[in-house]
Amino acid sequence: MSMRDFVAKFKIDNLKRKMVPSAFEFPAALRSPKNILVCLPGELRELTIVKQFLPEITDLFKPASITLLTMPCLKISDIFPRKGFTILSPTSDQLTWSGIAKKRYLESLRKEDFDLLLDLNLSTSPFTSSILLNFPKAIRIGRGNHLGQPFYNLEIKTRYLRDERNIYRSLIETLKILKEGKKQSADSHQN
Repeated sequence: MSMRDFVAKFKIDNLKRKMVPSAFEFPAALRSPKNILVCLPGELRELTIVKQFLPEITDLFKPASITLLTMPCLKISDIFPRKGFTILSPTSDQLTWSGIAKKRYLESLRKEDFDLLLDLNLSTSPFTSSILLNFPKAIRIGRGNHLGQPFYNLEIKTRYLRDERNIYRSLIETLKILKEGKKQSADSHQN
Protein backbone atom coordinates (compact mmCIF):
# COMPACT_ATOMS: atom_id res chain seq x y z
CA MET A 1 0.00 0.00 0.00
CA SER A 2 1.42 3.36 -1.05
CA MET A 3 1.59 6.31 1.33
CA ARG A 4 -1.17 8.05 -0.69
CA ASP A 5 -3.46 5.00 -0.34
CA PHE A 6 -2.67 4.77 3.38
CA VAL A 7 -3.58 8.44 3.95
CA ALA A 8 -6.78 8.07 1.88
CA LYS A 9 -7.79 4.98 3.88
CA PHE A 10 -7.10 6.80 7.16
CA LYS A 11 -9.22 9.80 6.10
CA ILE A 12 -12.05 7.57 4.84
CA ASP A 13 -11.99 5.61 8.11
CA ASN A 14 -12.34 8.91 10.03
CA LEU A 15 -15.29 9.92 7.85
CA LYS A 16 -16.90 6.50 8.44
CA ARG A 17 -16.62 6.91 12.22
CA LYS A 18 -18.26 10.35 12.08
CA MET A 19 -21.05 9.28 9.71
CA VAL A 20 -24.51 9.09 11.24
CA PRO A 21 -26.71 7.78 8.43
CA SER A 22 -30.43 8.48 8.24
CA ALA A 23 -32.97 5.68 8.24
CA PHE A 24 -35.27 5.21 5.24
CA GLU A 25 -38.29 3.11 4.50
CA PHE A 26 -37.86 1.26 1.25
CA PRO A 27 -39.38 1.24 -1.31
CA ALA A 28 -41.32 4.40 -0.33
CA ALA A 29 -38.12 6.49 -0.16
CA LEU A 30 -37.38 5.75 -3.83
CA ARG A 31 -40.69 7.13 -5.09
CA SER A 32 -40.05 10.85 -4.79
CA PRO A 33 -36.40 11.93 -5.04
CA LYS A 34 -36.03 15.47 -6.35
CA ASN A 35 -32.31 15.91 -6.88
CA ILE A 36 -30.10 12.96 -7.86
CA LEU A 37 -26.32 12.70 -8.07
CA VAL A 38 -25.06 9.86 -10.26
CA CYS A 39 -21.42 8.99 -9.49
CA LEU A 40 -19.96 7.80 -12.78
CA PRO A 41 -17.19 5.22 -13.14
CA GLY A 42 -13.70 6.24 -14.22
CA GLU A 43 -13.08 3.63 -16.90
CA LEU A 44 -13.97 4.43 -20.52
CA ARG A 45 -15.52 0.98 -21.10
CA GLU A 46 -17.84 1.35 -18.10
CA LEU A 47 -18.69 4.96 -19.03
CA THR A 48 -19.76 3.82 -22.50
CA ILE A 49 -22.04 1.18 -20.99
CA VAL A 50 -23.48 3.58 -18.38
CA LYS A 51 -24.29 6.09 -21.14
CA GLN A 52 -26.70 3.53 -22.65
CA PHE A 53 -28.62 3.33 -19.36
CA LEU A 54 -29.04 7.09 -18.79
CA PRO A 55 -32.47 7.23 -20.51
CA GLU A 56 -33.71 4.43 -18.21
CA ILE A 57 -32.39 6.21 -15.11
CA THR A 58 -34.06 9.43 -16.26
CA ASP A 59 -37.38 7.67 -16.90
CA LEU A 60 -37.21 5.82 -13.60
CA PHE A 61 -36.79 8.96 -11.51
CA LYS A 62 -38.88 11.48 -13.47
CA PRO A 63 -39.26 14.42 -12.79
CA ALA A 64 -36.11 14.54 -10.61
CA SER A 65 -33.15 16.65 -11.63
CA ILE A 66 -30.12 14.44 -12.44
CA THR A 67 -26.51 15.53 -12.07
CA LEU A 68 -23.67 13.37 -13.38
CA LEU A 69 -20.43 13.42 -11.36
CA THR A 70 -17.32 12.25 -13.18
CA MET A 71 -14.16 11.00 -11.61
CA PRO A 72 -11.67 13.84 -11.07
CA CYS A 73 -10.06 15.39 -14.16
CA LEU A 74 -12.16 13.26 -16.50
CA LYS A 75 -13.89 15.24 -19.24
CA ILE A 76 -16.92 13.42 -20.62
CA SER A 77 -18.87 16.26 -22.21
CA ASP A 78 -17.87 15.07 -25.68
CA ILE A 79 -19.25 11.54 -25.13
CA PHE A 80 -22.16 12.19 -22.76
CA PRO A 81 -25.25 14.15 -23.72
CA ARG A 82 -25.65 17.49 -22.00
CA LYS A 83 -29.36 17.67 -22.69
CA GLY A 84 -31.25 17.02 -19.48
CA PHE A 85 -28.14 16.60 -17.33
CA THR A 86 -25.76 18.75 -15.39
CA ILE A 87 -22.24 17.34 -15.62
CA LEU A 88 -19.75 17.99 -12.84
CA SER A 89 -16.09 17.27 -13.61
CA PRO A 90 -13.96 18.01 -10.56
CA THR A 91 -10.46 19.28 -11.20
CA SER A 92 -7.28 18.25 -9.44
CA ASP A 93 -7.36 21.39 -7.25
CA GLN A 94 -10.67 20.16 -5.76
CA LEU A 95 -8.93 17.06 -4.36
CA THR A 96 -6.57 16.46 -1.50
CA TRP A 97 -3.18 14.90 -2.18
CA SER A 98 -4.66 11.49 -1.28
CA GLY A 99 -7.52 11.76 -3.80
CA ILE A 100 -10.35 12.69 -1.43
CA ALA A 101 -12.68 15.59 -2.23
CA LYS A 102 -11.66 18.80 -0.47
CA LYS A 103 -14.01 20.34 2.09
CA ARG A 104 -14.79 23.33 -0.14
CA TYR A 105 -15.83 21.03 -2.99
CA LEU A 106 -17.96 18.92 -0.65
CA GLU A 107 -19.65 22.07 0.66
CA SER A 108 -20.51 23.12 -2.90
CA LEU A 109 -22.02 19.67 -3.54
CA ARG A 110 -24.02 19.78 -0.30
CA LYS A 111 -25.54 23.10 -1.40
CA GLU A 112 -27.10 21.21 -4.30
CA ASP A 113 -29.19 19.33 -1.72
CA PHE A 114 -28.98 15.89 -3.35
CA ASP A 115 -31.49 13.51 -1.82
CA LEU A 116 -30.37 10.40 -3.74
CA LEU A 117 -26.86 9.31 -4.74
CA LEU A 118 -26.47 6.48 -7.23
CA ASP A 119 -22.93 5.10 -7.29
CA LEU A 120 -22.22 3.36 -10.60
CA ASN A 121 -18.56 2.64 -9.85
CA LEU A 122 -17.60 -1.00 -10.03
CA SER A 123 -14.34 -0.42 -8.17
CA THR A 124 -13.63 1.57 -5.04
CA SER A 125 -12.41 5.13 -5.22
CA PRO A 126 -11.37 7.41 -2.34
CA PHE A 127 -13.01 10.30 -4.19
CA THR A 128 -16.42 8.62 -4.53
CA SER A 129 -16.20 7.21 -1.01
CA SER A 130 -15.63 10.69 0.40
CA ILE A 131 -18.64 11.99 -1.55
CA LEU A 132 -20.94 9.20 -0.31
CA LEU A 133 -19.90 9.69 3.32
CA ASN A 134 -20.73 13.39 3.16
CA PHE A 135 -24.42 12.87 2.38
CA PRO A 136 -25.77 11.12 5.51
CA LYS A 137 -29.34 12.33 4.91
CA ALA A 138 -29.49 11.12 1.30
CA ILE A 139 -30.43 7.72 -0.05
CA ARG A 140 -27.12 6.20 -1.17
CA ILE A 141 -27.42 3.30 -3.60
CA GLY A 142 -24.64 1.07 -4.86
CA ARG A 143 -23.69 -2.38 -5.97
CA GLY A 144 -23.75 -5.05 -3.26
CA ASN A 145 -20.50 -6.53 -1.92
CA HIS A 146 -18.74 -3.33 -2.92
CA LEU A 147 -18.55 -0.73 -0.13
CA GLY A 148 -21.44 -1.58 2.19
CA GLN A 149 -22.50 0.39 5.26
CA PRO A 150 -22.15 3.29 5.98
CA PHE A 151 -21.40 4.19 2.36
CA TYR A 152 -24.73 2.82 1.12
CA ASN A 153 -28.09 2.50 2.76
CA LEU A 154 -29.36 0.41 -0.17
CA GLU A 155 -27.10 -2.18 -1.75
CA ILE A 156 -28.22 -4.12 -4.78
CA LYS A 157 -26.48 -7.41 -5.21
CA THR A 158 -26.35 -8.97 -8.64
CA ARG A 159 -25.34 -12.42 -9.74
CA TYR A 160 -23.03 -10.95 -12.36
CA LEU A 161 -19.40 -10.51 -11.40
CA ARG A 162 -17.60 -9.23 -14.49
CA ASP A 163 -20.30 -8.50 -17.05
CA GLU A 164 -20.64 -4.72 -16.67
CA ARG A 165 -23.67 -4.39 -18.94
CA ASN A 166 -25.65 -6.97 -16.96
CA ILE A 167 -24.49 -5.52 -13.63
CA TYR A 168 -25.90 -2.12 -14.60
CA ARG A 169 -29.03 -3.65 -16.12
CA SER A 170 -29.62 -5.64 -12.93
CA LEU A 171 -29.16 -2.54 -10.73
CA ILE A 172 -31.65 -0.50 -12.75
CA GLU A 173 -34.20 -3.30 -13.08
CA THR A 174 -34.06 -3.92 -9.33
CA LEU A 175 -34.57 -0.21 -8.65
CA LYS A 176 -37.50 -0.22 -11.07
CA ILE A 177 -39.09 -3.17 -9.28
CA LEU A 178 -38.56 -1.55 -5.89
CA LYS A 179 -39.89 1.81 -7.02
CA GLU A 180 -42.84 0.72 -9.14
CA GLY A 181 -43.67 -2.60 -7.55
CA LYS A 182 -43.19 -6.07 -8.98
CA LYS A 183 -46.56 -6.31 -10.74
CA GLN A 184 -46.27 -2.95 -12.51
CA SER A 185 -42.74 -3.70 -13.64
CA ALA A 186 -43.78 -7.10 -15.02
CA ASP A 187 -46.69 -5.45 -16.86
CA SER A 188 -44.38 -2.94 -18.52
CA HIS A 189 -42.15 -5.75 -19.84
CA GLN A 190 -45.15 -7.40 -21.52
CA ASN A 191 -46.05 -4.28 -23.51
